[in-house]
Amino acid sequence: MKEKNKELQKTINIVALTVVVLVIIVAAFVTDETSVQQSAWALVPPVIAIVLALITKEVYSSLFIGILAGGLLYSGYSFEGTVNHVFCDGIIASLSDSYNVGILIFLVILGTLVALMNRAGGSAAFGDWASEHIKTRVGAQLATIALGVLIFIDDYFNCLTVGSVMRPVTDKYKISRAKLAYLIDATAAPVCIIAPVSSWAAAVSGFVPGQENGIALFVSTIPYNFYALLTIVMMVSLAISGRDFGSMDVHEKNAVLKNDLFTTGDRPYSEGDEKKNTKGKVIDLVIPVVALVVCCVIGMIYTGGFFSGESFIDSFANSDASVGLVFGSFFGLVITLILYLCRKVLSFKECMECFPEGFKSMVAPILILTFAWSLKAMTDSLGAKEFVAGIVSNSATGFVSLLPAIIFLIAVFLSFSTGTSWGTFGILIPIVVSVFAGVDNTMMIISMSACMAGSVCGDHCSPISDTTIMSSAGAQCNHLNHVSTQLPYALTCAVISCVCYFIAGYAKNAVVPLIVGMILVVALAYFLKNNGKSSAEA
Repeated sequence: MKEKNKELQKTINIVALTVVVLVIIVAAFVTDETSVQQSAWALVPPVIAIVLALITKEVYSSLFIGILAGGLLYSGYSFEGTVNHVFCDGIIASLSDSYNVGILIFLVILGTLVALMNRAGGSAAFGDWASEHIKTRVGAQLATIALGVLIFIDDYFNCLTVGSVMRPVTDKYKISRAKLAYLIDATAAPVCIIAPVSSWAAAVSGFVPGQENGIALFVSTIPYNFYALLTIVMMVSLAISGRDFGSMDVHEKNAVLKNDLFTTGDRPYSEGDEKKNTKGKVIDLVIPVVALVVCCVIGMIYTGGFFSGESFIDSFANSDASVGLVFGSFFGLVITLILYLCRKVLSFKECMECFPEGFKSMVAPILILTFAWSLKAMTDSLGAKEFVAGIVSNSATGFVSLLPAIIFLIAVFLSFSTGTSWGTFGILIPIVVSVFAGVDNTMMIISMSACMAGSVCGDHCSPISDTTIMSSAGAQCNHLNHVSTQLPYALTCAVISCVCYFIAGYAKNAVVPLIVGMILVVALAYFLKNNGKSSAEA
């Protein structure tokens, strides 16, 4: 049976690659360098990468083929131009970007911290402690959600911290790694986008043009951010009901019935590599995590000028998340090293051995991130932003009440295709504000929120999103398993959110659509529970 499945997958891969080659060949005859600029062709590279990844189950080659398609379209199929654009303007430029380098350093430091906590026995000790206080699978999932909501400062920080802390607990209660990755991802961007004090609030406020108060506008959009709010409701409802659907149901039942946390044969890490340490205590995990949170907050407000006289809110609005997280994670690492050496749970040599271990654990996320950033560079060079901006501007001339739902769908598509919600904010928010500022303040707030919610939704669904990639890394879950299991949940919330924005465009208030959305989400969880065995009951 396995051999037949392998042969079928090979056939599917060959067909998919053949179709991609044909698309690229057709494009060579119907386009030139000028005709692809600011046209629908600008979105072809990311679409190729995403479709290939979902069909072939192989993310690295899919991303690179998408990058290559972007290089071919940009250069007009010139060999030299393609090579230069792919490597110089794409991969090398992405790796030399200071913001991206900061994120990569942050990833490596966090990987080292996780390796240190595991080697010191802090993670195991916390798992034992939590097992005494958390008695059920429902409790383990709700605790993961609660921790994710509490770490609202930054989505990158959330993804890796929640994963490292909660993995021992969710493993004990046979919660699949795919479900853990979903809980991490769903409490990252969706929580950050409704937290006034976060790197996301700072980003959104920075995209608001003119004399408008960015932070004040951000706060006013929170009640209308239906996707983020309904995602949290869905997580809690599914955790309490104990019922899953789609491919997630398969992963959860395998975890419960077969003690298989991964379902597929892929293992993103070797469980035997982790050395047990009986000296570890709960404080060996709690103190490093608390130090990391505090230091990252201080690092972010420092980069925003807090210690030069700026207010706390303004310093967050002006912060450089990349630099701030590097500063914070570095000092968190120093505090952790001092703690372990003073407590003698690890020797100096053992601490230093954790550095290459941590780096090695982050190689896969770093590689995927590098390709994802390079793919975004391809879409930017082809004028995807300008193409989508033109669509939104034309839509704004009519169907005003439908505009929030339209903007939501456009934001979902653009964010899904490019893998970046912040880039989508940068394109759509200035357009929305310029269209409605001084004309209809309520509609401006609803449309801004629709843009933010759609961006987070697309980011949540996209296999090339950095947040999705790091959620997989935090849960130590196969990346495409995470994408395929999360997609049905995210799309369900997306459909309900679109209905809510349709209602909000006419009602011009948040209460009615939000109540309708919450009823639909809870009813869905209830319906699923009463139409099949839950994973907890299986």
